[in-house]
Amino acid sequence: MLDPATSYEEACRRFCWQVPEHYNIGVDICDRHADGGAGTALIHVHADGTVREVSFTELKRASNRLANVLVGNGLARGDRVAILLPQRPETAIAHIAAHKAGMVSVPLFTLFGEDALQYRLADSGAAALITDRESLAKIAAIRDQLPDLKLVLVADESRDGSDWEAFAPALAAASERFKPVDTLADDAAIIIYTSGTTGPPKGALHAHRVLLGHLPGVEFPQEFFPKPGDRFWTPADWAWIGGLIDVLLPSLHHGVPVVAHRFAKFDAEAAFEFIARHGVRNAFLPPTALKMMRQVPGAHCATMRSIGSGGESLGSELLEWGRRTFGFTINEFYGQTECNLVVGNCASIMEVRPGSMGKPIPGHEVAIVDGDGNPVPAGEAGAIAVRRGDPVMFLRYWNKPEATRDKYAGDWMLTGDLGRCDADGYLHYVGRDDDVITSAGYRIGPGEIEDCLMTHPSVALAAAIGVPDPQRTQAVKACVVLAEGHSASEDLKRSIQNHVKTRLAAHEYPRIVEFVDDLPMTTTGKIMRRVLRDRHENQNPKGDPA
Repeated sequence: MLDPATSYEEACRRFCWQVPEHYNIGVDICDRHADGGAGTALIHVHADGTVREVSFTELKRASNRLANVLVGNGLARGDRVAILLPQRPETAIAHIAAHKAGMVSVPLFTLFGEDALQYRLADSGAAALITDRESLAKIAAIRDQLPDLKLVLVADESRDGSDWEAFAPALAAASERFKPVDTLADDAAIIIYTSGTTGPPKGALHAHRVLLGHLPGVEFPQEFFPKPGDRFWTPADWAWIGGLIDVLLPSLHHGVPVVAHRFAKFDAEAAFEFIARHGVRNAFLPPTALKMMRQVPGAHCATMRSIGSGGESLGSELLEWGRRTFGFTINEFYGQTECNLVVGNCASIMEVRPGSMGKPIPGHEVAIVDGDGNPVPAGEAGAIAVRRGDPVMFLRYWNKPEATRDKYAGDWMLTGDLGRCDADGYLHYVGRDDDVITSAGYRIGPGEIEDCLMTHPSVALAAAIGVPDPQRTQAVKACVVLAEGHSASEDLKRSIQNHVKTRLAAHEYPRIVEFVDDLPMTTTGKIMRRVLRDRHENQNPKGDPA
């Protein structure tokens, strides 16, 4: 959809949305290629290292069988199909089958506990669940709390249980012939639950057009993806929008093979070896993964063509490391579950500025606005907003009409993030509304402090939060995970404080430094600053800053 260009301005000028009235994700990413004779769709790398290649033809046959199983068990168009699986072929098959049957897929993260699963399955009213043996016990524990759940299919089991069916035998007994539902581009297709910062998770309901809306946001930071020989991988789970619609679905749309493998626990050294062994050319690597990979001494990778990253600011140190290690610039991008991949960089045609998440990706109109939806002057902080009518924008929050209404101000969808736009049109992330630190009259975004902390040689990971302070309203606190070979000490605290004070600003340095073993992360790899604030308040119930 995005034509190659020699400048950002040319890319925007030449871009044109191509969203037909009738469109089905399953037909687009699978049947279209199978009928056209395309080859490998997935390269599944098992935990033991064995590899299985899955063709588009195999995906079509299996998804047709699964669609027939779903319909045969009483599911109808619009019903929700939950998918609780890791990166494996059955995950893709389940999404494709649900879409071809006109149903709504609900991706779920395999590390969710019983409470998290029960809430999402009940809130979505899922009529079917496709999972594996590893997650079966959690489902069994909550099954009686899910009256809408008619069918549970379990991979890795050869025989049916008392209240579930084995996946493979069920498909084997079904027909390979299935006529896909003729869906509109605006028909519901996917519910993705946001991790959120307050309150229970909200289900962002997306239409089939969401994939088409994502394409320029994938093609731009992946340097005009696809090109001959491309092969995509991400360590991010496919239950997250970053794994599912930033990698899996757009790659299959373009007929590009996806390497399917998620480490049980991310191993930076193993990631370099994995990329080389399996010929990965393109990747979405969250900043946390990149920060861990940066700690591998002497690492070098000359096989890749492009890396996109988003979720946290990269900063100059990480960008320079990426150029030395990979031979190209990592392109940062920005989006959120409700309206993803709307801002980004493409280093081959534009300057990449450290601390900036780039410019609006061709096709998207993004602005910094005030609370009433009025654009603010360049350099002034405000809400990051996207104009209504964007093909990538969600339809609504599932079961939450008030939250949906609150998401908009005039013609703009408010992301809930704060940012500013410089005079050259580059957008800079300031922080979440509730992550912004107010200290001595200053409004301070945690991202800039964290970027600075990461340049200190003793720091492996860091988070900045605001904590109560009787004089300043809030004081800046740094929660620091030390790099290997460094030990906590008062001298090191002072060194870290001076590092920020001298390299960033006196009013932004952390007056409190706490050394921690790890940082709480969402399932998408974002730092949960709210949890850190709660911990601090529990440790200091009288409101003392330290």
